[in-house]
Amino acid sequence: MKIWKLLLLVLLGIALVGTICAVLLIWRGFPATAAPSPLEAAVAQAARDLAIPRRERHKTNPVAAQAEAQREGREDFLARCAICHGIDGRGHTAMGQNLYPRVPDLHSDRTQNLTDGEIHYIIENGVQLTGMPAWGNPHQASTDDSWKLVDFIRSLRPLTNKEKALQANASALAHYVGSQACQKCHQQIYEHWKKTPMANVVRDPRTHPDAILPNLATNTVAKFTKDQVAFVYGSIWKQRYFTKIGDDYFPLAAQWDIGNHVWRPYHVPKGADWWEPFYPPDNMQRPTGPTCDGCHSVDYNIHTKQVVEWNVGCERCHGPGSEHVEHPLRGNILNPAQMDDVAANDTCVQCHSQGRPVTSPIEGKYYDWPVGYHVGLRLRDYWKLEDHTLGETTFTHFPDGTAHKNRMQGNDFVQSVMYRRGVTCFSCHDAHGTGNYAQLRKPADQICLDCHGPLSPNGPRTATLEDHTHHKDGNPGSRCVACHMPKIESEGVPGAFVSAHTFRFISPAMTDKYKIPNPCTSCHQEKSTAWAEDEMSHWPERSPWRLQ
Repeated sequence: MKIWKLLLLVLLGIALVGTICAVLLIWRGFPATAAPSPLEAAVAQAARDLAIPRRERHKTNPVAAQAEAQREGREDFLARCAICHGIDGRGHTAMGQNLYPRVPDLHSDRTQNLTDGEIHYIIENGVQLTGMPAWGNPHQASTDDSWKLVDFIRSLRPLTNKEKALQANASALAHYVGSQACQKCHQQIYEHWKKTPMANVVRDPRTHPDAILPNLATNTVAKFTKDQVAFVYGSIWKQRYFTKIGDDYFPLAAQWDIGNHVWRPYHVPKGADWWEPFYPPDNMQRPTGPTCDGCHSVDYNIHTKQVVEWNVGCERCHGPGSEHVEHPLRGNILNPAQMDDVAANDTCVQCHSQGRPVTSPIEGKYYDWPVGYHVGLRLRDYWKLEDHTLGETTFTHFPDGTAHKNRMQGNDFVQSVMYRRGVTCFSCHDAHGTGNYAQLRKPADQICLDCHGPLSPNGPRTATLEDHTHHKDGNPGSRCVACHMPKIESEGVPGAFVSAHTFRFISPAMTDKYKIPNPCTSCHQEKSTAWAEDEMSHWPERSPWRLQ
């Protein structure tokens, strides 16, 4: 009898607890914004793990550690997964933070401790009662696509404490060895990089007979001979020629305008760059070491005036590589992809920006690049971006703060919403090399549509792209970059312009008020700003206040 009483009490207790829990749940409701309790999270994780068949857990990734597979996995991730997981995989998105349970951080141990087979199974089959869809097609044979995603997710694994200690030790002990040392293990990446402008900014005409593009005999601006040319700078917009005197290089007084096929004078005029007042007006008294060479080389030494390597080599972005070459480990080389978004972007901003060193002059000289900075340090400790006063048009800026001249992608980008959301330069570009001169990972609009699209949380908030652009598909005006990245930043020679990187739309009214070129009348050159404003005023989804 006592046993029955005890059993009855236990059942009543369970019923009472169940009733209290039910009342609390009904009182609280079931909002997706509620944070799962630790118990609930543990139970859900255990249920997920139990649901993965044993045979799937121990499958090996057939494409692991293949550079091309990881690149394709990244593209797939951006196209299918980033809307919830974010472009960095941390899940800090509007969608990810409003799912129940929350989207997991793919960098976390909870994810990275899963086997490749477990991650693959989750990708292929999804997870019930969560927002994780099944990406596999049950009616088709499995492809390598999900395995490529697994490989990309593995690349997000943060460094362990041991690897961080190894990296700190390597940074202290390693020395520069040059890009050729990377070729043996990274053959494909090396071959792509060798064809990029990064690898060919500076060329010696003695070792590259094709480096000089024009016929020097046609130069009537400031004559020089091939024997005087120690280095050739540039091959896309303009080409400049440097001669060597002692240990220094100096710019010759003529440059070749590649687009217009004409010779033009080359001289930084009074009132142009900030450093100009500190140097004599004669080109032959303006050495390129302080003004150029720090960004066009690896490890330029301001005392010896020597470099490890001319051009933007591997170690410019990955740091000194001797330890990694000797013992190739993930933890003894720097990788911007493993850094936070600010440090990662600083890798590019160090040279793709107009600014000046925090300390200036340095040992009596004025440098136009961040002396002392290398990847892994805080750029802001060495470099300050060029100041600008709103409303003023200067040599460097339009009145609204958009860049006016070349090499200012960083100045633009740090102002953008994209930068504030953690987008990095290599979200769009691949410095290792692509078939595009700007090293875009794929056609520009396809990159934009990885994160944006009709009615997506990131906009545009229209049913179709045509509704957003008011241009037919395939028309130049339908391209995302046509309006959000107009080519208005001068490359220093007539007709040579590159895209703005603020991603702001410049309205025709801004042209009237501040003389900033707008994309509408830049394309429809025969039309007026009044026409453009009137046309846009009839677009129903546009706020009239955004057009002023």
